[in-house]
Amino acid sequence: MSGSISYTLNSGNTIPKVGLGVYKTSPEVAENIVYEALKAGYRHVDSAALYKNEKEVCEGIAKWLAEDPANKREDLFYTTKVYDDHHGYELTKKSVAESLEKAAKIGYIDLVLMHSPKSDYEKRHGSWKALQEAVAEGKVKNIGVSNYGVKHLNELLAYKDLKIKPAVNQIEVHPWLMRSELCKYCHEQGILIEAYSPLAKARKFDDPDLQTLASKLGKSAGQILIAWSLAKGYVVLPKTETKARLVPNLEVFDIKLSEEDLALLEKPNEYFTTGWDPTVYPLDDEK
Repeated sequence: MSGSISYTLNSGNTIPKVGLGVYKTSPEVAENIVYEALKAGYRHVDSAALYKNEKEVCEGIAKWLAEDPANKREDLFYTTKVYDDHHGYELTKKSVAESLEKAAKIGYIDLVLMHSPKSDYEKRHGSWKALQEAVAEGKVKNIGVSNYGVKHLNELLAYKDLKIKPAVNQIEVHPWLMRSELCKYCHEQGILIEAYSPLAKARKFDDPDLQTLASKLGKSAGQILIAWSLAKGYVVLPKTETKARLVPNLEVFDIKLSEEDLALLEKPNEYFTTGWDPTVYPLDDEK
């Protein structure tokens, strides 16, 4: 099953529903795992300046593109992110330029995200201005945010010079961290949710309700969790450095979770983060 099945963003562009996450994927591994993922059917790769593997990820994409004339750049979706230490107009322009240089072999970047809201109003605002300009210049097709809470999105949407709304908000979300209010708000604003750490870093694989569903549907715990994100209407970004797991993470589109299945799996009262949570980062007047 191809990972090219897509959603339509508020920009009018499309984004594949399943992407390969490459957080903590070493540069030595990144090129090959991305190449193998594209061969396996993935059409979406999610990197970041912070990951220190943008160049290698793009090398893997370029290798796949060069392999066959039928492999088209427009069929792929490549994401990167501007980290917090490059917030502000000038630094964000610099970060985007550096990311574009690393992506030279693939021509353009499909999506650039603010990696988190962890700076201040002036810097966040300057960054968004720079990202809007990157879209106007044509080398970046879409822009969005990551780890933004409702208050951060409210701030952004109130910018007087807002020309482009965020296409996505990439957040940690899974059945033990459902973020119902935030996800509902994004849906109302036409901002697509992207789920990172959708498998909760395998820390909940022994959950009895998850195991019950996996057994019932004849799928792995990981496949059930990917299917949960898809059932919620999210882009889902499972990460693996293991070639053998690439195809199973795409073999999820036939999984139909019923309302009863979802109710069994979901734990709306839990708050289980596997890493940081900048969605709670204070605004300037809260510090």
